[in-house]
Amino acid sequence: MKETDRKALIALPVVVLLGALVAVAGSQGGATLGGIPVFAMAVGAAFVIQWLVFIPSFMAQTEKFYDLTGTLTYTAITLLLVLLTPGIDARALLLAAMVLAWTLRLGTFLFRRISKAGKDDRFDEIKPSFIRFLNVWTIQGLWVVFTAAAAWVAITSATRVALDWIALVGFLMWAVGFGIEVVADQQKARFNSDPANKGKFISTGLWAKSRHPNYFGEILLWIGVAIVALPALEGWQRVALISPVFVTLLLTKVSGVPLLEKKSDSKWGGQEDYEAYKKNTPVLVPKF
Repeated sequence: MKETDRKALIALPVVVLLGALVAVAGSQGGATLGGIPVFAMAVGAAFVIQWLVFIPSFMAQTEKFYDLTGTLTYTAITLLLVLLTPGIDARALLLAAMVLAWTLRLGTFLFRRISKAGKDDRFDEIKPSFIRFLNVWTIQGLWVVFTAAAAWVAITSATRVALDWIALVGFLMWAVGFGIEVVADQQKARFNSDPANKGKFISTGLWAKSRHPNYFGEILLWIGVAIVALPALEGWQRVALISPVFVTLLLTKVSGVPLLEKKSDSKWGGQEDYEAYKKNTPVLVPKF
């Protein structure tokens, strides 16, 4: 067995265990269905959906449905939580709307992008290995759970708090982050679709203020979701506040900024205009 396969085999149960721990903590003081915590059911469903889609994806050796499956998971589970949780209130409905608006917009954008590109080269070395490809799908299940945890736990929580100024602050932060992400993605998509820009990097619009404005918007909107959810969380449920922390660490330390910075450096490193852009433009937080 290759070393990469061995590491994936070790990581797989760890990822599932982390999901189980979040399920137990987030279910405290939450709604139940037939004696089973609704939030725990949501966590289990997040993993099962990934595994079901993984099977045909591995057989076809394609990653085209990876992002779309993430969107399906967020959408289906959020809607089910609203339907299965008794005594749903305005705060829970607001949180559900925020998650759905984000995932439907981003999922559509990512699916169109990979359909146009034909493939995602990040998966080239992973797809042939059953265990590594399975691990990637399993990690997506944990990613969905960690990201949506604050909203999902608050939706299923027995603690009900009317909308207040905290909810307003959180919603406004979410709206600003959502707007930044949408505009940044559209600007880059238009830039890349122009044949005149082939082989060039974008440094206009929001991309003149930050090298990764879309990621800044993503982090900001999940902080907003956590703020809206906060008053509905009690005791161990507050573990769900890992949501914006997870998103921030993932995008700034793991799969977001580091990978794209490395890719950009390999393409344009040493070019005078690119080096000047890097020197004068913040990595994440826009400079206005």
